[in-house]
Amino acid sequence: MRKLQCAGLAALLLSGCTSTPQRPCAVGEESFISEQLYFGTETTGGIVGSQQWEDFLARAVTPRFPRGLSVWPASGQWQGANGAITRESSYVLSLIHPDDAHSEEAVRAIAAEYKARFQQEAVLRIKSRVCASF
Repeated sequence: MRKLQCAGLAALLLSGCTSTPQRPCAVGEESFISEQLYFGTETTGGIVGSQQWEDFLARAVTPRFPRGLSVWPASGQWQGANGAITRESSYVLSLIHPDDAHSEEAVRAIAAEYKARFQQEAVLRIKSRVCASF
């Protein structure tokens, strides 16, 4: 009896590992990936200024996502690897794109370029599946 209980418990626990099927989008909508990237502006040499940010958008982001994007200023805080909490101005970049390898690589390249250009420890990336219509 104990073996049967253990087997039943194992089956119940493992059934929680299955993924929930994604709901299809409504008529007139398509499935996309929504990304929000958060770019801090404090660097070891000062602050990423608005002109530097505009240049980064023009050279690193727009060529990779020419069909459109949204960006807005924000302020926030985060804890770096050294344990210190940093409060800083930032920019939020919002992208909607197909779920494909080209877009994935483009987003990774944007974050890597920002970190290298402005000596940043991290760029926060939030990624989710969405349904959208245009």
